Amino acid sequence: MSSRRSLGLPITIAVIMIVLLIAMIVGWVIITALAANEDKDSATLYWTLLPIGATFLVLILAGVVFYMVHSIKAVNLNQRQANFIDSVTHELKSPIASLKLYLQTLNRRSIPPEKVGAFYETMLEDIERLDHLINHLLEAGRLDRRRDEAEEGDVRLDKVLAGCAQSVTLLYRLPSDTIKIKSVPCTVRGLHGDIEIIFRNLIDNAVKYSGKDPQVRVNLRVKYNDEAAIEVSDNGPGIPISQRRKIFGRFVRLGLELQRETPGTGLGLYLVRTLVRRMRGEVRVKDPPKGTGTVFVVTLPGAQTMAEARHAENGAQ
Repeated sequence: MSSRRSLGLPITIAVIMIVLLIAMIVGWVIITALAANEDKDSATLYWTLLPIGATFLVLILAGVVFYMVHSIKAVNLNQRQANFIDSVTHELKSPIASLKLYLQTLNRRSIPPEKVGAFYETMLEDIERLDHLINHLLEAGRLDRRRDEAEEGDVRLDKVLAGCAQSVTLLYRLPSDTIKIKSVPCTVRGLHGDIEIIFRNLIDNAVKYSGKDPQVRVNLRVKYNDEAAIEVSDNGPGIPISQRRKIFGRFVRLGLELQRETPGTGLGLYLVRTLVRRMRGEVRVKDPPKGTGTVFVVTLPGAQTMAEARHAENGAQ
């Protein structure tokens, strides 16, 4: 059942109830006012009942509107969860089926040595894909857990970006210059694992949605107010302005075509937004200066260049 068809019944019922309640409010006001004008002796009672009855009806109207909004959100969430389950099932079955096929081939047939290495490389990629998916699911389940600030430390942001870029290029078997990084050595306060998840997802998405010839640019700079500004840009089709807030929702994926052509669960950008906010930062989407594509901009507070960090250590000593 499509989401539009699922939403049809609650929306129709709510609209009918809203129209009826508005008619009742208008009718109550007219009838009460006319009665007050006709019966002068009871006019005070009618004028007293007028605002009381109208207030009750307005409250009922507000409750119906709230119920309609809540129902629409619930139906949309259920639809996204169903899509999420389908995506996870596919993401789990594909690498498992691939691993099973290669292992059966290696077990039952005599494979030339030059092909065995390629088999092992493909199996390792499938395992990496499974590991990435499981980490996503585990991290999504741990988002509500409160973190101890004592667990945080100074993380070399430039090294994390380089490591994420290397992992993504190896995963998709791309040349190393597919992802070009321009950065300054600096640190931010946080959990290494969280920061790695943020930029691994952004760089991974940039590669996946860039088409056949991906060109990804990562730019890291430290602003005058000690904020680290990281831009991850791609050469893909771009994201419509109307969709730029929705893509950070849980289980949300952009468009049916992208759902069919690219793997994913709809959790990546949700994790990015949640973890960036936990670090008191901000993530937003903008258009590139020229051409097509998308630019994700992440700002994180409390950044220090390596020169500043060494100066602070010397001062503390």
